[in-house]
Amino acid sequence: GGLKALPGVSSVERIGGVRREISVTLDPAALAMHGLTAAEADAQIKAAQKEAGAQQTLAELAATPIHLPRGGSLRLDALAHVTDTTATPRTFARLNGDPIVAFGVLRAKGASDVTVADKVEKFVQKVAAAHPEVAFKLIDTSVRYTQGNYDAALHTLFEGAALAVVVVFLFLRDLRATLIAAIALPLSIVPAFFVMKMLGFSLNLISLLAITLATGILVDDAIVEIENIVRHMRMGKSAMQAAIDAADEIGLAVIAISLTIVAVFAPVSFIGSIAGQYFKQFGLTIAAEVIFSLLAARFVTPMLAAHFLKPRADNQGAEKTPAWAQRYGKVVTWSVEHRFTTLAIGLVLFGLSIFSITSNLVSRDFQPVQDSGRSHLAIALAPGAALKDTQAMADEIAARLRKRPEVTSVFIDGGRISPGTPELRKAQFIVNYVPKTERKHSVAQLQESITKDLATISGLRAWFVDDYGARPVARIFTGPDGATLAKFATELAGDMKSIKLVSNILISSEADRKEFHIAPRDADADKRGVPHDALTRTITLATIGDSLPHVTAPDGRSLPVRLTLGGGGAGGPEALAQLQLPGKNSPVPLGAVADLESLKGPATLTRFDGAHSVTVEADLADGAALGDVEKAMDALPLMKHMPPGVESRKSTMAESMAELSSGFAEAMRNGLILVYIVLVLLFARVLQPITILFSLPLSIGGAILALLITGRPLSLPVIIGILMLMGIVTKNAIMLVDFANRAMARGVPRTAAIAEAGTKRARPIVMTTIAMIAGMVPSALGLGAGGEFRSPMAIAVIGGLIASTFLSLLFVPAVFAVTDDMRRAGLAGIRALVALPRRLPKLHELRFAFTRKPSSANEPAE
Repeated sequence: GGLKALPGVSSVERIGGVRREISVTLDPAALAMHGLTAAEADAQIKAAQKEAGAQQTLAELAATPIHLPRGGSLRLDALAHVTDTTATPRTFARLNGDPIVAFGVLRAKGASDVTVADKVEKFVQKVAAAHPEVAFKLIDTSVRYTQGNYDAALHTLFEGAALAVVVVFLFLRDLRATLIAAIALPLSIVPAFFVMKMLGFSLNLISLLAITLATGILVDDAIVEIENIVRHMRMGKSAMQAAIDAADEIGLAVIAISLTIVAVFAPVSFIGSIAGQYFKQFGLTIAAEVIFSLLAARFVTPMLAAHFLKPRADNQGAEKTPAWAQRYGKVVTWSVEHRFTTLAIGLVLFGLSIFSITSNLVSRDFQPVQDSGRSHLAIALAPGAALKDTQAMADEIAARLRKRPEVTSVFIDGGRISPGTPELRKAQFIVNYVPKTERKHSVAQLQESITKDLATISGLRAWFVDDYGARPVARIFTGPDGATLAKFATELAGDMKSIKLVSNILISSEADRKEFHIAPRDADADKRGVPHDALTRTITLATIGDSLPHVTAPDGRSLPVRLTLGGGGAGGPEALAQLQLPGKNSPVPLGAVADLESLKGPATLTRFDGAHSVTVEADLADGAALGDVEKAMDALPLMKHMPPGVESRKSTMAESMAELSSGFAEAMRNGLILVYIVLVLLFARVLQPITILFSLPLSIGGAILALLITGRPLSLPVIIGILMLMGIVTKNAIMLVDFANRAMARGVPRTAAIAEAGTKRARPIVMTTIAMIAGMVPSALGLGAGGEFRSPMAIAVIGGLIASTFLSLLFVPAVFAVTDDMRRAGLAGIRALVALPRRLPKLHELRFAFTRKPSSANEPAE
């Protein structure tokens, strides 16, 4: 009760332990002696409790008068055993082999994991202090992983930021300029927190990812600004003049770079589906940070530079260009002179990049397997197993698990597979391991080893599930009837053994279990005057019992009451047949008005969209991707020729993977259209933005190549990374195009203008790329909690950045020249059309030429 009252707690559930209750067991012999049936006694007890109005005491319940058919009455405790006892246990809980009572606490929607866990911890400490005789222990929590994820993300953030700043220093060799660039980072990140708060975002895996991966991008605008200011100062200008000129010169490019990133990320936030929920916080968090980094770069960086930068002694008034940048200038000139050859090579690479992501070159997965340091293991015994069998089996498994050096604790939630539903032959284990850094094997490898170990126990089915109770591979099949489905599923499970990517294949349908079938004969019941509700009530009392309103025990506690009929259900059909029902003249045995038989029936009935269903589930082998398994399953001959009426449905995870691909394609298309519109508005040209967009697909090839080299599948974080690339790789092209435009506006010939743009912009392009890569290296290493999610994304972005930087430096100049040729050809065509009427003879002159006669024979006509 106290836990439920804490703010942010949505529900508290008790696991294990025993429940105190009042048991009222009717004695069949005493009832028969007085000519009374259980149904009649039950009706009288309920009527008496209703009449009492207020809650009865235990003594009052025991003294309830029961009127006998032959006259007179007896107290209830003369006809039944009334005891203050404990309910028959239907669940159990164990920790490291000892019986315990556990409590599961769930947080409310929108509440913070960490805050709620903190409040619960403080409350438990208070209760523990008040009850020194009870030991309290935290068994399992997902909050440790959340907290670890946060700490690891902050480490990567600081490491990435430090690396990005070191890169700036190595290029500029100026401590003051480096510090000015570094100030842009907190100025971009801290205000973004306010935007996140306004939008109701939390610091979670995705938004932390956005903040850590954006470190390189955020220092980007400031690098471009400060590099240009330093370049102008090396021409011999004062700091103030250099800041004004450089900021003016680079303004359009910096705004264009930032707005393209926003244009890519804004539409992503509006993808529907489960995958869209991941993108929402990511896209808007990065967009907010980039806007603030733009404001910092335009307002703060030039101002600081004007006041804090000192001219260096080696500024001779002439600009110094690094030797490698001059060499690159020559490459640009070659690229422009042989532009059609360069463009052809570029288009081939463009095509290959598009092919690399649309083909099945790389495996596909929804999410990388994350190592949270804990596992959920579910077990099931054969149908009909009793709770004590489950208990014995669970204890044996726990003992095996605890022998492993990596295991720190084993908690058993026995007799329940999902909250609230007792299932005597099932149990769930939560296994906690030592931290990731202290063990050689990942959780996935440990689970594979445990599964193999448990496979040796006969009569046991054991499988691992994720935090949501799902298995990695699951196919649901619906069909006309259970028998057809069961046969098909068994055959499919056999065929799936040939797929090396999966292990521990299990079918959800169970073996049959024993059942009692009671079929009332209505005609006989009517003839003997047996009421229908008396029949059902008697069977209920004899089998599971009926609950009565609570009563007050002598110690003042309010206790539940269970009314049962002794000796009925336990004895099988023969004992049930002897149960006495109220009849017209005297009690009638159940066997006289109903057929009773012992049969076999399904242990569980499962439905999917109203049809019979069966699920075939399996684990992924270590390192296998879900997409490959789905393909291998579809290729099985049995899947291609399914029995009539049987249909295959994909699991939620596989559906989410398909939704992710379609939503991503849509977001990418919308992003590109928006980027194009932004660039057309900023550059006031229609063709030039195509030059800039040309570098986008080139980056995809690099990202896919990086995944192939590191053997990572194409998963959700990678797709977020590729979207991120769409925003940041346009930067190089924008810088080149903007500078070439400015040079041409000054009257510099086109080839020389592009070569100059390449020479002057090579340093900031390479610098920002290396700073971004440096900012992502800590994420790519995937250390700490949540590293499995950050790592593939950073790897893809690094691969894409390297590829797009090299390729855009080669191809963008050639594409720029080709689009400029097209522009000139277009302008020449328009001019020709405009000048056409001037070239045509005027109409009245034409008419005059036709009407005037020549005055003499040798005078030519006009």
